[in-house]
Amino acid sequence: MTNLDFSVFSWQLMKGFVSSGLIFSVQLTLIAMAGGILIGTLLALMRLSGKTWLEVPARIYVDGLRSIPLVMVILWVYLLMPLFLGRPIGKELSSMVTFTIFEAAYYSEIMLSGIQSILRGQVYAGQAMGLSYAQNMRYIILPQAFRNMLPVLLTQTIVLFQDTSLVYAIGAYDLLHGFETLGKNYGRPVETYLAAAVVYFIICFTLSTVVKRLQKKLAIIR
Repeated sequence: MTNLDFSVFSWQLMKGFVSSGLIFSVQLTLIAMAGGILIGTLLALMRLSGKTWLEVPARIYVDGLRSIPLVMVILWVYLLMPLFLGRPIGKELSSMVTFTIFEAAYYSEIMLSGIQSILRGQVYAGQAMGLSYAQNMRYIILPQAFRNMLPVLLTQTIVLFQDTSLVYAIGAYDLLHGFETLGKNYGRPVETYLAAAVVYFIICFTLSTVVKRLQKKLAIIR
């Protein structure tokens, strides 16, 4: 059995192979989170609109994407979008599009729960003030829904960060790919995969701790 050797993890090598992958993983997470929450909120509003022509497509979108493995969606977007556009869009852009549309389905469920958690009295109060449906949503319901669901939204974002490792399927250079490349170049695949697991754990555990503290603060505010 070969002894483990972690001497390969010098600052220069980590900076050269891993840092760019980490930057892309963070960028992908933030872009997919922002786009996913925006689209997810719109989908939630469509499902609550009471109009069949809005509700049905939104429900099909959410239920459909939640029933498909993410890695398959990554491959479909990467392989099919160039056929429709007539030109390649690149691994990075393909990853961003995929994660945004995929995560929107999950963020939609979270926002739907957040909106439905608002007491009806709040809605009636807005109506009594003469606010329209859109104004009621903008000024009263959505701000409270975002605050109530913020810990859950951030928890889903942590899961999103973990899922970014799946872009290996199309060869995008993310954090995991950076560690993998380092291991292949220096003949230490076991050590680099172990190191990648430790880095993912540290990042996700730290973020989870922050979310738990935020959740306690929000509970006190309520």
